Amino acid sequence: MKTYIPKQGEVTRKWLVMDAEGKSMGRIAAEVAKVLRGKHKPEFTPFLECGDYVLVVNVDKMVVTGTKMTDKVYYRHSGYKGGLKQTRMSDLMLKDPTSTLDIAIRGMLPHNSLGRSLATHFRLCVGADHPHTAQNPEPYEF
Repeated sequence: MKTYIPKQGEVTRKWLVMDAEGKSMGRIAAEVAKVLRGKHKPEFTPFLECGDYVLVVNVDKMVVTGTKMTDKVYYRHSGYKGGLKQTRMSDLMLKDPTSTLDIAIRGMLPHNSLGRSLATHFRLCVGADHPHTAQNPEPYEF
């Protein structure tokens, strides 16, 4: 018996809306990464883009548990000597509430060309309104 591998044109994708209000940041990121990969579908193939497009609304109302707001630090490096920059999670959330969830979702995707491609398939919105009504997104409960 041969293993079924869907062709790129056979995969049907739809837009899903997830509401982040009152939900933990890590749980949201894990669920978004699962849907982006397509692991919720029976025709999941690890090396193909089988997943759906995801729109996350109310990102500013998500919950961060524990003392992560004061203790968690995000690092980045310019490439030059002494170029290490660090930002606390609370400062990053004040500046841009979507950036912390964006970093969490990208960290849960594969670290190769497939992951870079899948990282373009989700959008994060601060409020409940979003500009993607033309895609007719379906609500996704988790």
